[in-house]
Amino acid sequence: MASGKPKKKNPRLASGRKRVRQDVKINAANTSLRSKYRTAVKNVEKAVLAGDKTKAGELFAKMQAVVDTVADKGIFHKNKAARDKSRLATKVKALALAA
Repeated sequence: MASGKPKKKNPRLASGRKRVRQDVKINAANTSLRSKYRTAVKNVEKAVLAGDKTKAGELFAKMQAVVDTVADKGIFHKNKAARDKSRLATKVKALALAA
């Protein structure tokens, strides 16, 4: 028992090797989009907590586009995207009404 992780084996077939190459590219793209999604949501939440309604409104509009594209690509479930948009919409709306 040298190390905790088992050593990964290289695929023998050409199709398997190609699949591994594709998976690396796809994983990198998905990771980037997942990060973009989370950053967009976080930026809106920060603006709402700061109480800046104009900035929150602008960021919310940008966030909707990012969330929709990521959900369309299947990286996050469409219901999760809709839930996040709905919750942030109510926060932005409450901020606008409070002022």
